[in-house]
Amino acid sequence: MNRNLRSALAALGAAFLLGALIFLFVKTAGVDFKHDSHALTLLREMKDLDSHWDDDATRRANDLGGASAPQTDFSAMMRRDLAELDRDAAADSFRRELAQVRRGLDEKDAAFKALREAHAQTVEAALAMDESLRTLAQLTAARGASYSRSLIGVPGLAEQLRSDINRRLETFAARAPGMERRVATLRAESVAIHPSLGDAGSAAEAAGRAFLSARAREDALWQRFSFLTLGGRIELSARTLSAAIERSLDEKDRWRVYLFFYALALLIVSGYLAMRVASAQAMLRDANEKLEKRVSERTRDLSLTLTRLKESEAQLVQSEKMSSLGQMVAGVAHEINSPLAYVKASVATVRDRMPGLQDALAESERLVGILRSDAPDAGQLQACYDSLESHLGRLRREHAVEDLEALTRDGLHGIEQIVDLVANLRNFSRLDRSKVASFNVNEGVRATLLIAKPTLRKIDVERHLGDIPSITCSPSQVNQVLLNLVTNSAQAMDKPRGHITVTTRAIGTNAIAIEVEDNGRGIAAEALPRIFDPFYTTKEPGKGTGLGLSIAYKIVAQHGGRIEARSTPGVGTVVTVTLPVEPPAELAAFAEEEAARVA
Repeated sequence: MNRNLRSALAALGAAFLLGALIFLFVKTAGVDFKHDSHALTLLREMKDLDSHWDDDATRRANDLGGASAPQTDFSAMMRRDLAELDRDAAADSFRRELAQVRRGLDEKDAAFKALREAHAQTVEAALAMDESLRTLAQLTAARGASYSRSLIGVPGLAEQLRSDINRRLETFAARAPGMERRVATLRAESVAIHPSLGDAGSAAEAAGRAFLSARAREDALWQRFSFLTLGGRIELSARTLSAAIERSLDEKDRWRVYLFFYALALLIVSGYLAMRVASAQAMLRDANEKLEKRVSERTRDLSLTLTRLKESEAQLVQSEKMSSLGQMVAGVAHEINSPLAYVKASVATVRDRMPGLQDALAESERLVGILRSDAPDAGQLQACYDSLESHLGRLRREHAVEDLEALTRDGLHGIEQIVDLVANLRNFSRLDRSKVASFNVNEGVRATLLIAKPTLRKIDVERHLGDIPSITCSPSQVNQVLLNLVTNSAQAMDKPRGHITVTTRAIGTNAIAIEVEDNGRGIAAEALPRIFDPFYTTKEPGKGTGLGLSIAYKIVAQHGGRIEARSTPGVGTVVTVTLPVEPPAELAAFAEEEAARVA
């Protein structure tokens, strides 16, 4: 007990030491910073994209020409980078940083879309204002040819306002009050020149006010867009990731120190254990010698036990075969008795009819003798004629000739049935049962159903025999498989009128299949995988040895085939046997061995 305890403690200690070594090795293993480096690269790329986005927004805000330049979707590019970062992120803290960046990106994207819409309205208002100012200047110039009043005010205002339209958005807040004052004087100056210019001045004033309103809204949105902190959030995420990488490197260095001292201690322990192992090997050699002796003795005992088991198995298999043969002989005897009975009855009836025929024949001979005499007596001739007519009339009334013909035909039919049964019995169970030969399974099915007819007396049997090729096999063994399957199906019937279907079909050109289907009680799911095991049976005690399907399985396996079963309790069972057209070469050797064993 103490020795076992020491061994267990030693094993536990060794496992602990090995586990600690593996733990330290894992802790000191090189860290793959490829993903982290890639993440830093993506963050720098996002930072650059954010800067380009700001520059692009500023450029677009100051472009009032109305030309549609190609637009770069910075938001989509940054979202792709962000999705890749989120997929590779491992630490929860970094994921939270990325969530902050994603919220900032959403805010900036929404602000940029609003800025873009406002800029589109500003461009439209700028074009309208420029057009209205140009129209006002042209009308004023036209009126200037008819009136001598000074025209410097309106053209100067229009020109100055048109130049203010294209000024940068950053200076709009400072220029807006002056532009509003100049826009407010447009109508008054126009009317002062000529009343007919009032409408043009009003249109120019309205266009100017619309531009100022749109530009003011765009300026507010641009200010909001410019002050969003997406770049700062990206920079913070990059710093967080860099700090995590530095912490990982510091931790690896610390665990390397631990590993060094642990390896030194482990080396000392290993030296001690090596000395213990050297002393234990001598004890182990002695133990091995004793163990080899015990193994030799046990092997000899097991060999004897295996030999006895094989002999017992052979006896049980032979017993099962004799039992099947006894059932078959009993059925055949019953089948022979039936035609023999009505052959006997036919012969007895013929014997009973013979006296009448003999009497008619005797009277016929008397009549012929009288007719051959030189001087026939008329009285004797008439009496003989009347007697013969009476006998013939009775035979005609009793249909003696027709009955004799029918009885003879029935007797011959019964004898033919006996001949067929004996021929099938000889083919089914011939003495060369282990001989390998070419065999058509359809013939075996017919012979089996005929032999098993007494067992199938209250069962409807349906045959579907396909066009199958002959196979090379041991015919008697295949017949035994068929008989075992049909008998099992018959014994599984629990219905007043059972039904068995035997089907044969070809599987390609290299195999055939035999299917036996019944509508019996079925087999439970938990018992189905064991039905081919030796001595396993679902029948009541004393009604089965459990070897029928086992023998069938063994025969099919030796022929290079397979046997499968599927069943539904209460519905029935289907057993399918698949046999190759050309069996393995080992079949012939096994047949010779089986023949020698039976002999």
